[in-house]
Amino acid sequence: MKIYTRGGDKGQTSILGGKRKLKSDIRIQAYGAIDELNSHIGLLADQEVNKSRIPFLREIQNVLFTISSYLASAADYDRTKLPAVRSNLVEGLETAIDSMDSRLPGLRSFLLPGGHQSVSFCHIARTVCRRAERQVVALNEADGVDQWILVYLNRLSDYLYVLSRMMSQELGIEEIPWKAN
Repeated sequence: MKIYTRGGDKGQTSILGGKRKLKSDIRIQAYGAIDELNSHIGLLADQEVNKSRIPFLREIQNVLFTISSYLASAADYDRTKLPAVRSNLVEGLETAIDSMDSRLPGLRSFLLPGGHQSVSFCHIARTVCRRAERQVVALNEADGVDQWILVYLNRLSDYLYVLSRMMSQELGIEEIPWKAN
């Protein structure tokens, strides 16, 4: 099978259900942002500090592929054929957040991203997650999206924030507090 089809050479792409959409369409933007986020999660999994978290990060990547398949389908496509995002996946993120948060010092101020390259990668993933979430919210307004996808993305950005703090602690890096001018 060839990678290129030439079908997108004029700025359109096919989605599940056979419809063609402009590559600038909000649906394409939304699942493109999820794809970008998935790549950043892969980069996080590649960080030595996250060696013990690789199975969980791979699970997140698989969920993001599930979300992409949902977003890459036409609103009238029979989505019962697709895997679903449900409450148990959100609960898995919450359990991981609570576990890490219980081992971290309380927050006294907002934190600036940075301090170590691996931590910065995590903050970039968090901000890409927030952008993806905004794009999925926009798609939801236009065409409707399964609500568990919205909840999952919101919780995932929380997870990434707490993960960045946990990584800082494990790396022995001091968090950078925001200092108002």
